[in-house]
Amino acid sequence: MTHSFALHIPDAELEPEPLDPEQIVSGSPEVTGKVVWESEDGRRIRGIWQITPGVVTDTEADELFVVISGSATIEVGGGPTLEVGPGDMAVLREGDRTTWTVHETLRKAYAINL
Repeated sequence: MTHSFALHIPDAELEPEPLDPEQIVSGSPEVTGKVVWESEDGRRIRGIWQITPGVVTDTEADELFVVISGSATIEVGGGPTLEVGPGDMAVLREGDRTTWTVHETLRKAYAINL
């Protein structure tokens, strides 16, 4: 998008984003998402992401996100354990190795800088 916009996040339709099976620690989590804005150079991305309950690992980008619904515990390797739920904002650093334990389907709005 090249213009200003508003979007009601709870009702936004998302597309499947299959997880790499090596990321799944337990359960059968499913991921969906939608990029709502991306800079021309592809280095700044804004979007919505959702994951169903389960445990997954990830290596993070430089990200700020706000949880819209659901809850999770995010263990940051060598760092804190974050408990997040509706209304919480979190920041993850590029290269953080994380383990996400998703307690109830989590939907977040995010801003990533690459």
